[in-house]
Amino acid sequence: MNWYEVTVHTTTAAADAVSEALMRSGASGTMVEDRADIPDPAKPNGYWEIIDPGLLDAMPEDVLVHAWLEPDETLRARLAALDASLSEIREDFAGSAGSLRVESADVKDEDWSEVWKQYYKPFRAGEHLVVKPSWEPYEPLEGDLVIEIDPGMAFGSGMHETTSMCLGLLEQYVKPSARVADVGTGSGILAIGAALLGAENLLAIDIDPTAVRVAAENVEHCGFADRIRVRLGDLLARADGEVFDVCVANIIADVIIGFAKPLIPHIAPGGVFLCSGIISERERDVRDALTGAGYTLLDVRHKGEWVAMAARRPD
Repeated sequence: MNWYEVTVHTTTAAADAVSEALMRSGASGTMVEDRADIPDPAKPNGYWEIIDPGLLDAMPEDVLVHAWLEPDETLRARLAALDASLSEIREDFAGSAGSLRVESADVKDEDWSEVWKQYYKPFRAGEHLVVKPSWEPYEPLEGDLVIEIDPGMAFGSGMHETTSMCLGLLEQYVKPSARVADVGTGSGILAIGAALLGAENLLAIDIDPTAVRVAAENVEHCGFADRIRVRLGDLLARADGEVFDVCVANIIADVIIGFAKPLIPHIAPGGVFLCSGIISERERDVRDALTGAGYTLLDVRHKGEWVAMAARRPD
């Protein structure tokens, strides 16, 4: 199967808006190349040594937002809608969104890992969690918990703000022996991070068969096949009455809103719901859905145009 790769030239200021437009056009996620995200080795901040010093020189001058779309019969209409969204972004940002030039290419499924290797470098996602692809070297610092993961065709490399905020929330709320459900697991990165943090009984579930395959491979590679069950399907239909101390969902605002109330029976008393993938314009909608269902908001984090939340289930 071929995938349709779309790359939009933009700026740091508009990258999140472009990402959201691409996701509305059918992308499950995006990959952003932005020089501003690469620490300057000349100005050490304590973690810069995990970045290849030559990476900054290799970065493009424009900010590039990449997305991969399924080339089905709706593709033409989705691309037309994307063009309309980019026109709105151009007006909204009044000249600060860059050229918004769009490039496209066909990418074969079997070539995917080679495409990702251009962009994917080791980086720190939390105080202790470090994410690295298998082909990149990394010398762990004391206390590091290294997630070695290859995203394959499943989105969830950890580089996007939504995933890195989720990893940070997992560091705070996952306790030893916790039961954790990763809803919409993608590459399995959040489930693997939770296992490294001490969770014992984990369910990684996704409705996308490709994501399930990739997540299972990553779980096996990281040595957690005995602790993480990878399943195809909808958590609400497949959990069979199970309850979890932590449910984490890095999806989109509409799905989180729909999950808020029916997820409650699957969260143990005192347990928490961690959610991300929320564009800032939808923050109030998600807050209202959670509090309306009886959750207590514990933590709200912002990074760029994205929001992540931690909420305790109703008593």
